[in-house]
Parts: sequence; C-alpha cells; structure tokens
Amino acid sequence: MTTTTPAATLTGAPALAPLLARGALLSPLKRPRPDADFPRTRLVLPGLRIDLAKLAAYERVCGFATGADALPVTYPHVLGFPLAMRLMSGRDFPLPLLGLVHTSITVTRHAPMPATGTYELTVYVEGLAAHRRGTEASVVTEVRPGAAAGRGAASARGATGTAGVAGTAGVTGATGADPVWESRSTYLARHRTTAAHAPEEPSAEPPAPLPALAEWPLGGDVGRRYAAASGDRNPIHLHPLTARLFGFPRAIAHGMWTVARCLAVHGTPDAAAVRARFRAPVLLPGTVTYGAGDGRFEMRGGDGRRLHVSGEVAPYPAA
Repeated sequence: MTTTTPAATLTGAPALAPLLARGALLSPLKRPRPDADFPRTRLVLPGLRIDLAKLAAYERVCGFATGADALPVTYPHVLGFPLAMRLMSGRDFPLPLLGLVHTSITVTRHAPMPATGTYELTVYVEGLAAHRRGTEASVVTEVRPGAAAGRGAASARGATGTAGVAGTAGVTGATGADPVWESRSTYLARHRTTAAHAPEEPSAEPPAPLPALAEWPLGGDVGRRYAAASGDRNPIHLHPLTARLFGFPRAIAHGMWTVARCLAVHGTPDAAAVRARFRAPVLLPGTVTYGAGDGRFEMRGGDGRRLHVSGEVAPYPAA
C-alpha cells in the first residue's frame, strides 16, 4: 500500500547511546501536549541481518531456548528500538525522553521468522493521545521480508555512530511485501493536564491473580545482561547509583524483559497476537512470581500482591 508519508531509508541501525544522550539533553525543552505536532517520517532499514551472538545472549537472559530456527516473538522489538529512539530523541518529537514510560505493547506475528533471514524494518510515530496522567505516543514497528543480503545489508548489531540516510521515498515499505511482524507501543509522558475527556483506565482495581506457576529469583545483573543483549543501556536498568538519579531505590528490570521472560515460558503460536500492559517496575535484585491461565500471563512480586506486567496470547487470526 502506498502513502504520501515521507520515508527515510537508513544505511545502518542507529547507535543507541548517542540517541539517549541527545534525548536527555533536549528533554527540558519539551512541552508535551496531546495536540502537539509530531514527526511524520517513516524510518526504513532494509537488508537487516540478525547478529546470532546477540540473539543467543537475548535468548539466554530471557529464558528462550537457544539455537531455535525462528526468532523469539519479542525479538523484533529489539531490532526496531534504535529506529524508534531516533524518532523519539529528535527535536521534533514533542515528548521528553527523560521520564517517558513504556505503558503497553501489542504484537502481531503473522508467521515464524527465521533467525537467518533478511528483513526490512519500518518504524514511525502513529500519533499522540490525551491520557489522564499526561500525553501518550503510539509508535509502530513493522518487519517485512527483505531482499537477499548484499552490499547494502545492514547488521542488527548497529553502527558505532548515527546511521546515515540513503534516500527518501513515499511508500510504507521498500520491498512492497506485507509485514510478517508488527507492533504498537505506547509511551506516556506524565504532566499536568486538564483534559477531562481523556480516557480513563479500565479499572482502578487490579485483576485477581492468575494461578502461580513459578517463582523466579532475579539477580542484580539482569538489567545489565539484558542491556548487553538488546543495546538498551538506559541507566535506570544498570546500577542502583544511576537508578537513584531518576528516583528509583534500585535498578529496575526492562519492561520488555518482563514480557519476554513470561512468554518464554508461556509459549506462542506460530501466528500469534500478544498484548501486554506494564503495571509497575521490577526492582533488582528481587523475586517475582509467574502466573498464567486461559491464554493470559502475568508477573507479580514474590508475595503475589504487586502486579508488574499482565498480558494475553491468542492465535492470529482469532478463531
């Protein structure tokens, strides 16, 4: 499908560290509001190959079986995250990167994705919405089968500097193929709001606990191990001292690690729809309880009271 939205084709995956620094420096200048303008450009990264060593490290830290032929259902988020960060750290993105909270993700996997395949990524900001606690941005990631690897193939390892732009186009994906995987993440910037019409959360009452199936002790290095595998080295995940700078008593686990850890045990169909909502941070070190039942999953505190993440898995398309 064609679109008039401009697309910028990258020559490599952007390095995350400079983007985090840029976003942090620009954050005090941002004035978030739901009716603000936002970047309309779609970033496209063609010819992407998977770094199998990084993939294996990701599988180990998240609990997936290593060496499987297909990518874990959550791994394409890792591939697309540098492109999302390039958009969200830019001057034209209206929400401050500092304090931005990943609140939910929906994933649709249309078919298994071979780990040795070549792919094309497309990432764009879909829009802004009023939230009772501030403004929420929706960021979409799409993965399509890529052309055969060649001189233009990009590595999932990323570059040591900012990726260049090869050109612009007016199509959603350069290959013209339908996505094999797509996600929509919401990110919340908290601020004062008078938007009385902002949608309320479904319920202030947390859902009843699912049957507890496992208890997992988490070491203080979980954040650092996931950061090494994913490239997301946000300081709130790395060390108690850096986490305290942002108001946390200890380092916290990456939200996407909590989802991946649950799904590694729960399992997903080859064609699957996954929805997850991040409820509360997981402090490291600590102990969490995994629960599941009737296609739903959750991670709670060791005592079963505090809900950290909840979600559901279903075949796609739904029966």
